[in-house]
Amino acid sequence: MSSPGFEPFRSSLAIVDAREWQNVFDLRTGTKVEVDGPCVRMVRGVLERHPFPGDMDEKSNRWVTEVALDFIGEYDPQFIWLTYAQQYYNHRYTPMSEDERAGMVAAACQEVEHFIAASGFTPLIVGSGDMLPFVGFIDVTKFDGLAMSTHWSARYAGLHDPSSDDFKRLREMPEIERIVSKGEWLRLFPESPGDPARVPEFLMVAGPGHAFKTAGGAHRPLNRIPVSSFRIPVSTHVGHAEEITDIRGIVDLSLKERKTALILLEGVGGSEFPWPHTEAANGREWFFYEPGDAQHLTISTGEHRVFDYPTGYKYLDEVMDKKEYPLSGYFTSIPTNSIGNGFSGRSVAVGNRSMYTHMVPGADISLECFARNLYNQGTMAVIHRQEKE
Repeated sequence: MSSPGFEPFRSSLAIVDAREWQNVFDLRTGTKVEVDGPCVRMVRGVLERHPFPGDMDEKSNRWVTEVALDFIGEYDPQFIWLTYAQQYYNHRYTPMSEDERAGMVAAACQEVEHFIAASGFTPLIVGSGDMLPFVGFIDVTKFDGLAMSTHWSARYAGLHDPSSDDFKRLREMPEIERIVSKGEWLRLFPESPGDPARVPEFLMVAGPGHAFKTAGGAHRPLNRIPVSSFRIPVSTHVGHAEEITDIRGIVDLSLKERKTALILLEGVGGSEFPWPHTEAANGREWFFYEPGDAQHLTISTGEHRVFDYPTGYKYLDEVMDKKEYPLSGYFTSIPTNSIGNGFSGRSVAVGNRSMYTHMVPGADISLECFARNLYNQGTMAVIHRQEKE
């Protein structure tokens, strides 16, 4: 799974399309650049043809399919990574009946079927896990120590510099399932790369249906959150995934003989998954991956990637005057050992899960909604490699 000799990320380009204008930037520095060439012009054309309708718009998943099919016609990739997330956003934030929710999942699955039929790619389809009704917040804003989480994580929050009174409060909170020390968490994943300095002193784990309310968190009203998805559905005719880390090897095997699509369905678990499937372990012991960067990175690299940006780490300590990769959210570097980086053929990634699309798969070319916290700012394409046979 190592890179076949090329240096793919030396001059990655980002093209931002805000409908009224397009600009090209150096992805690492965020500096505007003047670059032209066949690949840049091709990608500009795809951006122009496909404005993004919005994270929760009913046409959001169709947008993923249409962009992917356009790239297949323009670039002829052998590998494509697709993320369909519209139903995840809606389930999370929009009250709806069970029939409405089931209809939205069915529509997402039909979109996947449409892509498979139109493209002819061999699919490997992964559901990120079921959702369950939100019960309530666990308020940890008044602790003496600093409690940190993000609005995309429900189950986990980091706790830094806690006092003895904080531990007393924790013992009086039955909604908290467990408290995990930094050492215990690191020992659970001894092989996982990442920066141990980012791991919080303690990790608070919420019980089912609960989410943490932390200082500075910009929480939207929640409707549903990820269930305890210790296993997730994987549909493939190529191999068998006993664990989430096995998915990468199956994709590598498939790519030796056929064009392959790795398709992630966000917010969909085994109970609603319509295709024949097995269920892969989605974590270890008490820990399971919520839909997010760690789950995506683990799928892409074939190794547990819990500590690259662990839930609850003090990202404020990393604020710099000039952050590298300013268009990539909290990412501070391009992940290594990704599927696209290890594949010598042409690759494309398309998704409506924002920055994960250009950072996690490592595809030659990616196109994503340029949306932050559901605010639609247009679309962004990233070119990691401009020339490949």
